Amino acid sequence: MRWLRLLLLFLVLPLAACAINGKPSTYLVEVKGPYGLDTGDVVRVSVYGEAELSKSYRVDDAGALALPLIGSVTVRGKTTQMAAAEITTALAAGYIREPSVAVEIETYRPFFIQGAVKTGGQFAYVYGMTVRAAISTAGGFSDTADRTKAVVYRRQGKEMVKGIVGLDFPIYPGDTLVISERWL
Repeated sequence: MRWLRLLLLFLVLPLAACAINGKPSTYLVEVKGPYGLDTGDVVRVSVYGEAELSKSYRVDDAGALALPLIGSVTVRGKTTQMAAAEITTALAAGYIREPSVAVEIETYRPFFIQGAVKTGGQFAYVYGMTVRAAISTAGGFSDTADRTKAVVYRRQGKEMVKGIVGLDFPIYPGDTLVISERWL
């Protein structure tokens, strides 16, 4: 009888270890720290006392801003404070004495959503968006959508990573969301 209990224990433990709780797997997509500028973002550069330099600029495909006087300034991956410091340094190098520069995001680059939603495509990002809010922006789930999770593709450094996430996971500009069909 004792061997039967041991046999049962050895059969049940591996099965219990295989059980899943229905929650999405560990995130491969990390939640970022401060926002880094990238292609498609539009920033407002303000140079105190220099109205002709104070305007909106789009981050180009190379991750740079093309500014008068100083030319191209690489801002990809940098915060707005870091970009302001770069522009200040460039302007101070022979163009403007003691420049005071501020950089703020005017328009974030878009995010993309596809799969089992009513209207897939490219949408304007709003600060603080979650997967759930993005799905709502795309008209909601289709009738056959898996309503528990999404796949997020996000650029992290130089590589594109993929993660299965819950609906309250934060998204960022440039993310691509894929909503899968549910399987009966």
